[in-house]
Amino acid sequence: MRSTMYTEEEKGNAKLSGQAVSFLVHTLLALGSWLALMLIGYALNPPGISQPVILVLSLLVPLAVGHFVTRFRQNEMATLVWLVGLIWVLIVSLWVLDMPTGPNECFQCGATEKLTRTFFSLPKPSGLIDNDGPFLGTWPAAALLGYSIGARLAMRRKKSED
Repeated sequence: MRSTMYTEEEKGNAKLSGQAVSFLVHTLLALGSWLALMLIGYALNPPGISQPVILVLSLLVPLAVGHFVTRFRQNEMATLVWLVGLIWVLIVSLWVLDMPTGPNECFQCGATEKLTRTFFSLPKPSGLIDNDGPFLGTWPAAALLGYSIGARLAMRRKKSED
């Protein structure tokens, strides 16, 4: 007959599973808040809004959501979702760097110019990935970073109150 006491290995597995689920939930919350921002922006379609403003909003809205969620439900995994954003930017960067250039597609661009023109449209868009570099690479990564910062601020505030 098996005892109701858990072994150390079972406790470790349960803790690891809980951390993985928590990490996934916080990642989905960060990306969900960013997607909600994008949907509201496309629904309202404000004229003349610049990409730097969208970048700042992509950082601040998930930051507020991360702060709010972590303030009420303390979880160290919320502060680590920026890693998903970093990995995402690296994947998209490799994809962009592997793309061929041609007329109207960053003709004769070097690696740095390809990335800056694709992700930030500076000085003008690269033409690669249909000029959706900020939408596909920069803004989701900023959202994940912002969520992590908001969660870290909430964790720090909670620790200072204790």
